[in-house]
Formats: sequence, structure tokens, C-alpha cells
Amino acid sequence: MNTFAAAAAAFAAVMNAVSFLLMGCDKQFAKQGKRRIPEKTLFLVTACFGGLGGVLGMYAFRHKTKHWYFRLFFPVLLILQAALLLAGAYLLRK
Repeated sequence: MNTFAAAAAAFAAVMNAVSFLLMGCDKQFAKQGKRRIPEKTLFLVTACFGGLGGVLGMYAFRHKTKHWYFRLFFPVLLILQAALLLAGAYLLRK
């Protein structure tokens, strides 16, 4: 694996972990009546290659599942990110 591919994989892993943790933190904040994480922050982190973490966090913590835009766009972002990563991996192998 070349350096670029390793860096891309590490970045995606970190963003997925951050996205997952943000969903869990926001759920806890909601339960405790504390100040919440803005939805645009959740979307931004998920859009920056945190799609898997966002989707897993949404269902693991049962958070934001009643909002149609989260149920629709988080999986769409995940599919787009997977396609981009697969396309990048294919192009790097050539």
C-alpha cells in the first residue's frame, strides 16, 4: 500500500470514529438536556468520509432516526464515499 492510500485509509478511519462518537455524545447531551451538537456539524463530519460512522452511530444510539434527512442522506453519503474510495483504490492499482 502506498503512502497516499495509507493516509486516505487513516483519515477515513478517524473521520468514521469521530462521526460515530459525535452521534453518541449528541444523544447523551439530548438525554441530559445539555447544549447539543449542531446538525450541520454532524453532517459535515459525516460528509468528510465519516459515512459509516454516522450511519452506525445513528442506529447504535437510536439517534436522529426520526429525521428523514438523516435517514436518507447519511446512507447516501456512505455509498458515495465507498464508491470514491473504491475508485481511488482501482486507480492507484493501475
